[in-house]
Amino acid sequence: MIKVKARVGESVQQMVKRFKKMCEKEGLIRDMKRNSYYEKPSEKNRRNRRKAARMNSQQR
Repeated sequence: MIKVKARVGESVQQMVKRFKKMCEKEGLIRDMKRNSYYEKPSEKNRRNRRKAARMNSQQR
């Protein structure tokens, strides 16, 4: 769970900006978008295979 504590002299807008950056860094926004609609298991497998192929081609 992400927690943001106020720093001395920090505005609410700065805290929100820091919170958003932390969420993006943790990948929460990407996961929320991915889970916002149903993905068939075959589509999920296809996406994972493409990702693995990309990673494999980058290593060479």
